[in-house]
Amino acid sequence: MSTTIKGPDGKPRCSWCKAAPEFFDYHDKEWGFPVSDDQRLFEKICLESFQSGLSWRTILAKRENFREAFYHFDFNKVARFTQRDINRLLKNEGIVRHRGKIEATINNAKRAQDLIKEEGSLAAYIWRYEPDAKKLAKPQTASTSAESIALAKDLKKRGWKFVGPTTAYAFMQAMGLINDHVNDCVIRARVERVRKNFKRPK
Repeated sequence: MSTTIKGPDGKPRCSWCKAAPEFFDYHDKEWGFPVSDDQRLFEKICLESFQSGLSWRTILAKRENFREAFYHFDFNKVARFTQRDINRLLKNEGIVRHRGKIEATINNAKRAQDLIKEEGSLAAYIWRYEPDAKKLAKPQTASTSAESIALAKDLKKRGWKFVGPTTAYAFMQAMGLINDHVNDCVIRARVERVRKNFKRPK
């Protein structure tokens, strides 16, 4: 089975883009590109948590609704959410109305605040889990890694919820901790160039 499909410009892209036309834009401009902004990282980890058991297409289609509902994932604001907010979100048809995931997002916002106090930033903490590129599995052949297992385990120890090893791995793929574009994908080299020039947060 081919690992690529033709994109709108006729050049090869990762084959998962064929699931939906809107995937191309996300794939070409966002997936795998390194992120160091704490708020964007919090958004990504929350959306990956919401995606658990669902398709990414569902989450991507609702992303703007999620952003509006969770104040663009400003964790300082989300951390102050009350039962009234939970009730409001459970009535919001524009997002995934899963009580456990909503409550986990609020909990994780508080845990993000704690982590930043201890580690300086969410980015500095997460980038410590960047694996050695030479030891990575062949692109898109793994759903977990030693690093995603370690990250999930430490987050759980710190009180985070709905961030297991598979969710952590999907998060690592999305925010550029690894470049998991397949070798023939035209975007892989672009991501690699950005990663090469990216200043790792400390």
